[in-house]
Amino acid sequence: MHKLESIAEQIRHDFDARTAARDKALATARQLTRACSLAIRAAHRLETDGMAGQLAEARSLADTLRGELQDHPDLYYAGYTQDALKEFVEASATCALIQNQPLPTPEELGVGGATYLNGLAEVVGELRRRTLDILRHGYSQEAERLLGLMDDIYGVLVSMDYPDAITMGLRRQTDVVRSIIEKTRGDITFSLRGEHLEQAIGRLIGQLNGGQPEVGKGAGRSIPREDD
Repeated sequence: MHKLESIAEQIRHDFDARTAARDKALATARQLTRACSLAIRAAHRLETDGMAGQLAEARSLADTLRGELQDHPDLYYAGYTQDALKEFVEASATCALIQNQPLPTPEELGVGGATYLNGLAEVVGELRRRTLDILRHGYSQEAERLLGLMDDIYGVLVSMDYPDAITMGLRRQTDVVRSIIEKTRGDITFSLRGEHLEQAIGRLIGQLNGGQPEVGKGAGRSIPREDD
């Protein structure tokens, strides 16, 4: 029985260490998720300084998270840890693409392939949000650029024909991405046609006014909000 008590004590010691590491990692993961959210918000507001500061904090927290779980690989690959790192990928890629900068690689972000791809899938929703913000002021080539990026991401995601156990459920995310892109393409088409129609009406009114262009009309046409 003495040997059994010794074994139990060793197990308790291991459990105590793992519990402490888990609690610490959970707190870091929450901080990382918050920093990523703030970075994305700053990117949408075109607040470059705030965005850069939050991204720097997020990178530091991601490094801390990896360090905290270096001796506990099972906890590192647990859901909450990879979810936080996925948010880090989403924030880093979203900020880069909105700023028309190079896409960061998995190696640069220190994440695995599945986490990286799931983070990219989330980026598509943020690019749609940015596109709608642009279209509310009228059609723009920037909206077309963002749609092209969304298509590129989807093209990569749909080519990853592997089991969900390997890709962390990427197939479902890919289906969501396809739906988002289809809606965004429709919104851009609607905005472009609206602009063409307004230009045609303006030319017609100008002809009816003896060749004088219509005064007070701006080009472009906003689209309704998603919840209209």
